Order: sequence, then structure tokens, then C-alpha cells
Amino acid sequence: MSFRWNFIQPEHEETVPRLQQELGIPKSVAQLLAIRRIETYEDAKKFFRPSLSQLHDPFLMKGMDAGSDRLASAIRSGEKVVVYGDYDVDGTTATAIVYTFLKNFGLQVHYYIPHRFKEGYGIGIEGIDFASENGATLIVSVDCGITAVDETEYAKSKGIDLIICDHHNAGEVIPDAAAVLDPKQPGCPYPFKGLSGAGVGFKLVQATLVRLGLQPDVAHPYLDLVAISIASDIVPIVDENRILMREGLQRINAEPRPGIKALLDRIQLKDAEISTSHIVFSLGPRINAAGRMGDAAVAVALLIAENEEEARGYAERLEKINFLRRDTDTKTMDQALQQLNEQIDPDSCSCLVLHDPDWHLGVIGIVASRLVDMYCRPTIMLSTVDGLIKGSARSINGFNIYDALKQCDDLLVQFGGHKYAAGLTIAEDQLGSFIERFQQITGEMLSEQDFKPELLIDAELPFSEINPRFWKLLKQFEPYGPNNLKPVFVSRNIHIAGRLSIVGQGHIKMRVRQNGTGSLDAIGFNMKDFAEPLRKAGSGPLDIAYTLEENTWNNRTSLQVRIKDIHINGEHVA
Repeated sequence: MSFRWNFIQPEHEETVPRLQQELGIPKSVAQLLAIRRIETYEDAKKFFRPSLSQLHDPFLMKGMDAGSDRLASAIRSGEKVVVYGDYDVDGTTATAIVYTFLKNFGLQVHYYIPHRFKEGYGIGIEGIDFASENGATLIVSVDCGITAVDETEYAKSKGIDLIICDHHNAGEVIPDAAAVLDPKQPGCPYPFKGLSGAGVGFKLVQATLVRLGLQPDVAHPYLDLVAISIASDIVPIVDENRILMREGLQRINAEPRPGIKALLDRIQLKDAEISTSHIVFSLGPRINAAGRMGDAAVAVALLIAENEEEARGYAERLEKINFLRRDTDTKTMDQALQQLNEQIDPDSCSCLVLHDPDWHLGVIGIVASRLVDMYCRPTIMLSTVDGLIKGSARSINGFNIYDALKQCDDLLVQFGGHKYAAGLTIAEDQLGSFIERFQQITGEMLSEQDFKPELLIDAELPFSEINPRFWKLLKQFEPYGPNNLKPVFVSRNIHIAGRLSIVGQGHIKMRVRQNGTGSLDAIGFNMKDFAEPLRKAGSGPLDIAYTLEENTWNNRTSLQVRIKDIHINGEHVA
């Protein structure tokens, strides 16, 4: 698949030459900074030298005074507490943070994670009853609760206070809890709105330490869990999150807790330098697997394990669950593609809506995302549970799928989500009407241009600028993630130096050069379809879009071009 290239433009063009002069850096690096809204010398200094001292005061968050006072009181009085979390990675890491924090003070503390299919998302009656049965007088919710208005009242009727730590959008009514912590709630002056659920829980821990007369840096051992939540929950890695992510990665690499070490050992990442991508593609999916397949409690048990033997047992259980998840995922993908081949022509549709009553709810969101990548169309995958059709929706760049579902709300039992991902429930007799309405909405709002996959380009880069100093500067842009993605460059008039070969499972490998410069190794993963057009083109010239990375082979490390797309004579190749 070839992409249309869209060059990102800085908000203020004059920023680029000014940064180039003030910092003494190449134009391409100044362009990268300006795109990320780094516009002054001081901005650049903070960006290149992030530190924990730059974190915002937790007491700037609305409700933090009340929340930290209440939790500090529970610690001093030795109350029984339940930590109530969500079943995804953000929820389980957040649960582990607050649970371990309270456990270290000797409290009788339990954790509760709702069953994905039996209870669903958010604070529920079953969890509150669990807290009551265990004699708890306080529930701390993490990564959920901002819309739990009725549930808060039910907890109060049971004599249980509730501290809500959430990061999702608030509803029209805020729960009347002992404290509500959510930087997105109306009237909250907290300067950064992009914290993960675990990030909000971490802020509560910091503030509670202050209330107890301790230093907030006592909370720093939890930064590994915060980093895993940030990477897995796809929150923007800017501002505080970039600092928390960077420090958390350092802790994972230097002194991983038993549960993380056990996972790293199982997936043979023990000696690797763990990065954001390792969390997104290896650690996160394994932690998430338990919740996807039903019960996430084993994920929390792994994260709070106190010794390596205990952790290894939970890691083995998670690996088995993840194997089942992958198998279910593969079968569902195969069935979805078969359904597409038999019933739908993707090229003539503005959206894909697929339904099979037997599909597993825990994997249909993953499959929907893959279909979006393959066909570049908004996609909804649906299953049937207890007489209701439930599903996951995923979108393409530029199309707000939440707003589209809002236009169908009269046909839906319920829905929720955000711009690119949402969940929905439909009565069986409304399925046909919903599909017709959704197809009409996408057909009116999207054009052929929207169905062509887009590749965002940060800067045009001559090979002559790629040197050790450039790489050292580029490394300082890490850690990468949303709003700070790994830079994608374009270089033109590139020639193939040497033989092009196909390696591994359909990857192309070659050496490339530009204008007589030294050649660089280049690899294009899953790009075997490009091999024949490239051979016909001879040595070039080519225009390539790529990222830069280090490659180690036989104890020798060198820079490598990872190709994202290729144009020959200005034209798409495949």
C-alpha cells in the first residue's frame, strides 16, 4: 500500500529559522521542534532536558485538597479501603499504584476490577457491595467513576465514601463524592488535561504524601507503572506525560518490579533497552489480555507481586491468556475478511459494518483497528450478547466516529467513546436501520480522497545532514508517542546501491545513497510488493519516506533507514 504524503507545517513559519539560529541546529531539527510547538530557547531547553522538577503541583487539581485529606485520614485511622479500577492496562496499573501505596502503610486494602462481560465498564453495584461486605469505609476509584452519579449515592447509603480518580470526559452532573479528581471536569484549573488514569492516581498519591508530612518523591517508585499506563492508553506524550514516561522508562530499564521483570523475561526483553514501542506491542497487550478475555484481576496480581517466584506464576498465567487472545483474534480476523469477501466490496463502500453473533467482545476492537489500517474506512465490528448487539467502532483520520454515532443515538441503546474509537449497543431489531443510517452519514461526509491512506511527513532531509550530531539531537526527542510521534522524513533523488533482496516474512532490504553521499542500510517491513517495481526502476531515482533507527548486528551498531513508503518518478509504487 502506498500513501499520500502530507507535510506537516509549523503553526508559525518564522519559528524555524529563529530556532535554527538561536540553538545552532540543522533546519530539519528546528522544523521538528516548531511542529511540536517548541517556539523559544526556553521551550527547547525544557523539551531537551525534561525533569521531575517540571511536574505540576498536584494541589492545582480541583478536588485534590479534599481527596488527599480524606485518604490521609484513612491511613492515619487504619480504615479498610477498596481500590476500584478498570479492566484495561491503565486501570490495572492505576489500581496497582494506589493499592501498593496503601498496603505499604499497613492498611487492610482490597482491589476490585469489574468483569468485562458480566459487569461492564465503570463503578457498579457489585463492586460497592464487595466493599461493604469487606467492611470498607472508603473506595478509591481509578480510571473510572466520573459519571457514577447514582453509584456514588448507593455507596453513601452503605456508609462508604468515594474518592474518584478519572481522566475521561465528565457528564452533565458530577458525582457528589468525597472528592472528584479529573483534570477534564468543568472548573478544574489543572494546567495539563492529558494525564492517564494512573497519572491521576499518581497525583493523589503525591498529594497524600504531602498531607502525611512526607516528600512527594516517595511516589517515584510507581513511575514504571505510570509509564506503562501512558504508553498503553494512547494519551499524548507531551508536557507532564513526556516527563513521567521518560522517568518511568528509566526505572523499568534500571530496576523493574518483580511483575514487570517476569514479563520481560518471558518475552525475552530482559537485556533490551525497553522503549515506548516495547510497552505498546509487547508488555501492554499481555497485561491487557486478562481484561479482554474477561477477568483482569490476574493482571493486578502480577503488578503487585512482591517476589520473583510469585510474579513468574502470574506471568505464566497471563502468557496463556494472551495466547488464547491471539488465537481468538486471528480467527475473528479471518472470519471478518471472509465476510467482507462474500458480502461487501470495500472499495465501493464508505464504511465497514460487520456482525457475527459469536464474535468475542474482547477482540473485536483489535480486529476493527486492523481493518481500518487495511481498507482506510470507518469500521464497526458487532457481536451479540444476551439478546443485544454490542460492538466496537474505529475510525480514520479526519472522521469523528463519536459524532457520527451521536447522529444515530435514537437507534442505539447506548454508546460512548471519542473521536477515533467508540463502543455501542444496539437492539437486534434496529441493526438494519442503524447500518443504513451509518452508511448514509459516512457517504455524505467522506470522499474518495479520505479513503487514501495518509502519511504525515515531518521534514525533508538530505542524507548529508545524517551524522552523529544529528542522531544525538534526534534521540533527545524520545520518548515517542501521540503528539510526539517518531519523526518521518522524506529524501528525494535516492539511488539503490547494490542488490535489493527480500528477507524474513516479506521485507525488502537494500542500501541507498543520495548525491554521492555514503550509503545507508534500508529496510521496508512487509513491503515485498515494492520489490518488482523497484527492480524495473533500476538504481532509481526514488523518493523515500522513512524513519531513522539504530540497528545492531554482530555487536556492530549503525544507523538504518526504515522505509515507510516509496515513490518512483513522483508516482505511487503499489
